[in-house]
Amino acid sequence: MLDKIKTLKTDNAKLRIRSFLFGYGPRMGFIKTSIVYALLIVFSFIFLFPIIYMLTTSFKSLNDLIDASVRWIPREFTLRNYVQAYQSLNVSDVIVNSFLLALVPSIGQVVACSLVGYALQRFHFPFKRLVFVVLFITFILPQQVLLPSTFQLLSRFNMIGSINAFVVPAFLGQGFRSAILILIFYQFFKTIPRVLDEAAQIDGAGYYRIFLKIGVRAAAPAFIVAFLLSFVWYWNETYLTNIYMGNAAAIAGDSISTLLLELQDFAFNFGQVFGQTGGSLVPGSYGAAHEGIRAAAVIIVIIPALVIYFIMQRYFVEGVEKTGITGE
Repeated sequence: MLDKIKTLKTDNAKLRIRSFLFGYGPRMGFIKTSIVYALLIVFSFIFLFPIIYMLTTSFKSLNDLIDASVRWIPREFTLRNYVQAYQSLNVSDVIVNSFLLALVPSIGQVVACSLVGYALQRFHFPFKRLVFVVLFITFILPQQVLLPSTFQLLSRFNMIGSINAFVVPAFLGQGFRSAILILIFYQFFKTIPRVLDEAAQIDGAGYYRIFLKIGVRAAAPAFIVAFLLSFVWYWNETYLTNIYMGNAAAIAGDSISTLLLELQDFAFNFGQVFGQTGGSLVPGSYGAAHEGIRAAAVIIVIIPALVIYFIMQRYFVEGVEKTGITGE
């Protein structure tokens, strides 16, 4: 009897050890958990390393930059890099244009894509599959292929050099990567039971009222996801912005600058603001736009998008999770 009790205790101890190391059922063990967290740390460091490097570099003085012994933590903590970067980027002059260019087309794109996604999910009509094929084609084709014809069309309507070059296509469902946003709305509206639409129709509601009262309210996370994605895309866009409103559009009218365009010409702008095109590496010299000032300029440019993301992070994650759920 004692031998059986000892054997049972030994088996229970082995089972606990094995459960602790390798897990039991849905619970992960210590080994698997360690591997997962180690991979997460490694991949997180890969993604965060450039941001951390730029952030620490932006606070370094020129003495720290030319000192090989200074790696991460600056010895001379300075904000002068941000002051010079702010002046070189002309932030006070272009910040309004940057927000308008990112905000207004994003709102228009979300409205248009939500209507298209709702129509594709709720209604049946001829050549519906062909519409999906066209959507995928517009997503696959690079924007450089359609640029000549698009530029001529916008130029014919006198939109080159104006924010309308982005606003009008966005409200017509032709914004940046609109196919992705349409599919997001399509997938989310798929999770809303059709019985809600039928009940609203019995009460006398029309299609637009059903969309506004049921679709928009239930798909609020999808709207947040689409808006954040669209805002970041328009905020970071430089290729089309430079063509439609930057230096390439100067011949067609008044050019409009943004923070990203100013960042592209940062070295030239720095020389114009501070009256120098070059500089020495003498300790304490701020003649040229050294690495610390450039890093500060990049941080200034990405701060607005980061602030908006952190404010809406909870809703963004919730929306991403729900857009992957299928329903009735």
